[in-house]
Amino acid sequence: MNVKGKVIKYGNNVDTDVIIPARYLNTSDPTELASHCMEDLDDKFTQRVKKGDVLVAGKNFGCGSSREHAPISIKASGISCVIAETFARIFYRNSINIGLPILECPEAAKDIKDNDQVEIDFDKGLIKNLTTGKSYQGQPFPGFMQEIISSDGLIQYIKNSL
Repeated sequence: MNVKGKVIKYGNNVDTDVIIPARYLNTSDPTELASHCMEDLDDKFTQRVKKGDVLVAGKNFGCGSSREHAPISIKASGISCVIAETFARIFYRNSINIGLPILECPEAAKDIKDNDQVEIDFDKGLIKNLTTGKSYQGQPFPGFMQEIISSDGLIQYIKNSL
């Protein structure tokens, strides 16, 4: 499983309240959630994000409440992967459950800049910055997690397994 895209970068402690503000939690429609993704942090996010882009952030990405709406809004916006120094644990699990690939790689998260082009090989955990030529080694997903993500989430994975 590989993705390639342009980077949209944020800093540390991006919480679920700015990923998808609470005022929009009255819906679970992914398209509607995506239309409000990051609007309290970056009011231009929905205009600049393109399908396949990669979100890069600092430490503790997805902290705050445990709403699954946050990774749903990111995925539905077109983001193909999130790379961060660290993730809040519940955000990490919610992301895998809905089929949003995420990678912890502190060195990559620190070095990669906004608008860089990156390529990610999930089988190897390899992140390549195509803009600078630098590579970073993240932790590859175990096989079962890759299957969940490629099935578009845990529910579809279970349906496929029955």
